[in-house]
Amino acid sequence: MSDPFASFDALELSLTFADVEPGEGQRWTTWPTTIPTQRGPLPRPDWVVTDAGALDTELGILKTGKEADVFLLERAVPDDPAQRTLLAAKRYRGEETRSFHRSAVYTEGRGVQNTRDARALAKKSSHGREVAASAWSIAEFEALCSLHELGAPVPYPVQVNGTEILMEFIGDASGAAAPRLAQVRAPREELAGYFAQIAELMRIFAAAGFAHGDLSAYNLLVHDGRVRVIDLPQIVDIIANPQGLDLLHRDCVNVCDWFARQRVDCDAEQLFADLLAASFA
Repeated sequence: MSDPFASFDALELSLTFADVEPGEGQRWTTWPTTIPTQRGPLPRPDWVVTDAGALDTELGILKTGKEADVFLLERAVPDDPAQRTLLAAKRYRGEETRSFHRSAVYTEGRGVQNTRDARALAKKSSHGREVAASAWSIAEFEALCSLHELGAPVPYPVQVNGTEILMEFIGDASGAAAPRLAQVRAPREELAGYFAQIAELMRIFAAAGFAHGDLSAYNLLVHDGRVRVIDLPQIVDIIANPQGLDLLHRDCVNVCDWFARQRVDCDAEQLFADLLAASFA
């Protein structure tokens, strides 16, 4: 007969914290405070640290924005070099999130499943402000999960906890972030290869019924010859959102305008037509 306490003992053992205390700029890992729906899709990459004895250490800021800031975070188990990873911690601000640039344009067609939350949002109560503060982080996390599973080149989403998303850090082991496409200086042939990658990732989005909604050379990263797309809270359902096709077209124009200035042959209208074909296939 199996021991009814065996699974409990195993869980207790896995939750044993290291014999250290968090220092300045540190906290215990927030992984144990999340539930399965707040964690990234399976199978998880080997580098994801899930040990409850890990510490999160802030290493600096990567980016500031109007609605969120991104920090560099190390999640590591003390005295275990094999369990160490760098993460990007994107933290949305509280009430300021409501001033997200043209937010109503992006949220048309989205619903709020919880009726209490919907009423609170409408009344702008204190609970409603809390809902609004976390709405963008949840939307971005869910988009990252969906697109990662479709094979799109997005950072792997590790977890979401309130207004904070932890995701794969795109950069090197020293903490140097990958450059934005706008910062890249490369031969025209190399840039043409990047354009082909971007057209393909836009096709993956479109085939799933989505447009980035704010795509530009500033939210595309280039790392080890591969283009990665970031900043997805405003992702648009091109069917449910009345302005979805307009936003998809704007993404095409923004991308092609930048590449045209780099003397790369591209046609925004042809790209748009190709993406429409993918979205309605």
